[in-house]
Amino acid sequence: MPTTQSPLAILFFLAFVCITLWITYVAAKRTKSTNSFYTAEGKITAWQNGWALAGDFLSAGALLGIAGMITFNGFDGMVYSIGWLVGWPIMLFLIVEPLRSVGKFTMADLVAYRLNQRWVRSAAAVGSLTVILFYLIAQMVATGSLIKLLFGIPYAWSVVLVGAAMLIYVIFGGMIATTWVQVIKAILLLIGGALLSILVLREFNFNPQALFKAAADKFGEGVLQPGTGVVPSGWEAISLAMGLMFGTAAMPHVLMRVYTVKDIQAARRSIGYATGIIGVFHLFVLIIGFGCMVLVGREAVTSAGGGGNMAAPLLALALGGEAFFGFICAVAFATMLAVVAGLTLSGVATLSHDLWANVVRAGDAPEKEKMIVARISTVLIAVLAVGLGVIFEGQNVAFMAGLAFSVACAANFPALVLSFSWRGLTTAGAVTSILLGTVVCLVMIYLSPTIQVDVLKHSLTDIQNEWWFIPLRNPAIIAMPVSLLAAVIVSKLTADRDAAAKFDEMRSKVIFGNQMPPVDMVDREGTGPLATSKI
Repeated sequence: MPTTQSPLAILFFLAFVCITLWITYVAAKRTKSTNSFYTAEGKITAWQNGWALAGDFLSAGALLGIAGMITFNGFDGMVYSIGWLVGWPIMLFLIVEPLRSVGKFTMADLVAYRLNQRWVRSAAAVGSLTVILFYLIAQMVATGSLIKLLFGIPYAWSVVLVGAAMLIYVIFGGMIATTWVQVIKAILLLIGGALLSILVLREFNFNPQALFKAAADKFGEGVLQPGTGVVPSGWEAISLAMGLMFGTAAMPHVLMRVYTVKDIQAARRSIGYATGIIGVFHLFVLIIGFGCMVLVGREAVTSAGGGGNMAAPLLALALGGEAFFGFICAVAFATMLAVVAGLTLSGVATLSHDLWANVVRAGDAPEKEKMIVARISTVLIAVLAVGLGVIFEGQNVAFMAGLAFSVACAANFPALVLSFSWRGLTTAGAVTSILLGTVVCLVMIYLSPTIQVDVLKHSLTDIQNEWWFIPLRNPAIIAMPVSLLAAVIVSKLTADRDAAAKFDEMRSKVIFGNQMPPVDMVDREGTGPLATSKI
């Protein structure tokens, strides 16, 4: 393994930490209410929010995990890039308008609008927190591996340091600090990815075909073809695609960004900007992954540990020396820290806004009390994230992030869409859908090779014939239909007149915003022009 503990690399790293701490200090002076803490009072511009959305979404899985997957598996690793990118149009055309028109801080604001607040918010909190914790695991694993590589300190202490930094950014800076850290990080990430791609292509006379040919000559034609190991079967591919597509449109920390701009139009423009930025960056990741495969080698990446997550930093060290290695490490750290801050903030909103303010206090919590609960929640999430990050050491972060999207796909997406598209959804149906989707996902993940082989170290040959063993690593293909069917069947079997009555009120808000429609357009009996969504 190459020597990486260089003073220059550490200097770049510490410089970024100092800059972001200064941003947090400035933001802390402006964070005086829950509105500014969670949504920056809606004062972020569409352009800024587009970069922040890209920063929220381009996680450790994008820079480190997918680059490592491509290094070891070739084009198969790109399945994650494509799946995530396809999810954005779903969010843009289906989710944004109702979420922004009806909600305030979280996804549960929309789902619970016409249903029983206490039951639905409690169930939504279970689903959202499960997604957030899975995604946090991926970021903590990658950050711990990076700091271990950079400073040479034990992995567990690296994860603890990340948790401490996360606490500072979120507790004091809230959404304002998180947004600016994400904007800076997204810009640096795009610059770093472009520079690293240029250095790789320079080795092949700026001819991508020569790069791919070199990879095929060294490792065989299989690296340019599907079916090399990331997606071992057709059903696995479909399941992974479902999780990435529909999970993207139901990720709590990404949906929360819809509230940080002034109106729906700005939210849509934000998503358009973010999609373009993310798409360009994933093209860079393809070049980086193949470049590392050819120029660094799989053995060197394996020896660095971290499940292949250190491919991009090692490539930067090989092509640009210690200075560029330090820059890429700083960018990677910024990437993970920004995503961790966004995830934590979303988890805090779930605990403080959904559970405490609306369930425990029934919507009657004082502003000061809500801020105190929010900061206590930040500490709890940080401690849990550190513990899980240590347990899952060595997992590929793109794969771990994919599991988070599978949970979001099953637990959040069906109830989220049915809440504004189907009059017949009842409180019991929504709660059953969310909880059953979450439980089925977790059980399938536990009984799959992800836990049984990768974490518990059982031999695959010993357990693959056991009756309880589930060979699917990605559970979305089973968990999402189960969740959707549960919502429909339970809603058909239960009555919820209040939910049906408030359906038109919610649809009016979605269609007309704060302006009420003409009286003759309001359909209170379910027979007029607004009664368009029936199963």
